[in-house]
Amino acid sequence: MTAVPLAALRPFSRLASPREVVRQFTPNWFAVTMGTGILALALAALPGVSPAVRAAAEGLWILNAGLFGLFSVLYAARWVLFFDGAQRIFGHAVVSMYFGCIPMGLATIVNGLLIFGLPRWGQVAVEAAHALWLADAALSVVCGMAIPYLMFTRQSHGLEQMTAVWLLPMVASEVAAVTAGLLAPHVTDPAARLEVLTAGYGLWALSVPLALGVLVILFLRLALHKLPPAAMAASSWLALGPIGTGALGLLVLGAAAPSILAANGLGELGAAARGVCLIGGLALWAYGLWWLAMAVLFTARYLRGGLPFNIGWWGYTFPLGVFAVATLKLGGQLPIPALAVAGEALVASLAAVWLVVAARTAAGAWRGELFHSPCLSDAV
Repeated sequence: MTAVPLAALRPFSRLASPREVVRQFTPNWFAVTMGTGILALALAALPGVSPAVRAAAEGLWILNAGLFGLFSVLYAARWVLFFDGAQRIFGHAVVSMYFGCIPMGLATIVNGLLIFGLPRWGQVAVEAAHALWLADAALSVVCGMAIPYLMFTRQSHGLEQMTAVWLLPMVASEVAAVTAGLLAPHVTDPAARLEVLTAGYGLWALSVPLALGVLVILFLRLALHKLPPAAMAASSWLALGPIGTGALGLLVLGAAAPSILAANGLGELGAAARGVCLIGGLALWAYGLWWLAMAVLFTARYLRGGLPFNIGWWGYTFPLGVFAVATLKLGGQLPIPALAVAGEALVASLAAVWLVVAARTAAGAWRGELFHSPCLSDAV
């Protein structure tokens, strides 16, 4: 048996110094909170969820909140200690897209406050969720506008280099729209409930049409230039993200709309809003089946040629998770048992993928090999 060098067992053995964890820290790491958070929410959304599964989901949510706090401290420290290197992200055509992961990761924590915190802390959890949602929505809008602006004015892009990573900054707003649909029914004041609901529809509109337009360009890019390199294999799943989240947003907002509109003298619009959202959500969900099938086929092809691990593997989790939750939500609104079965199968697949990616991420983070900022080495 070959002895393992003691140096290899120490944390961050692949880094020149532990300070490199901060200097090399990028927003990509917030994809970990997206994937962990959506697994917690998906487990809690299972029909007839057992106490054990519910407890596991709540544990994942608590873990996720801790990770989000840790990552926020590390990234803030990078800006304080290594400002010159940190600001280079704005010119990087790929890493800058991951700014969208920050509000999306935060949204999973806010949603968890309503699912896990409300039974424990009551209205305090709602008030905390409301405050955090306002910050999350504002950050989502900023990401959705600022990063595309940098794409148009500063960064260098080409159709051949394009991947579904382009979607990340703009999808954040529709994730915040889902939170608005969950939050609105719990807000005490009827007028404030209507404001949250209206903002949710607005956030949805700021994101989904734009994302669908990008998917058209992505289709053209894939037809002309074929699949991205293996290092970007997980981006094949990102196309499913705005579709699943867009469907989930409509279903959640539509379910909340009738009572909120009625409480504000707009009851005649309630049934129409719910119906339009249900049909729209169903149409988006069905469209997502095509991209889900493509993602599976692409991944199978990548696996035949070897698939190197990197932090981007978290891209396998969140899109699958939101599509799974949308499937379960659709099954709860339509009397079609097959939808619930499909949703449960998707959640089981998500859990299996999360276990693999989380284990490899923990090992890679311990060694330090996953802490790498392309902004410091690539031309920007």
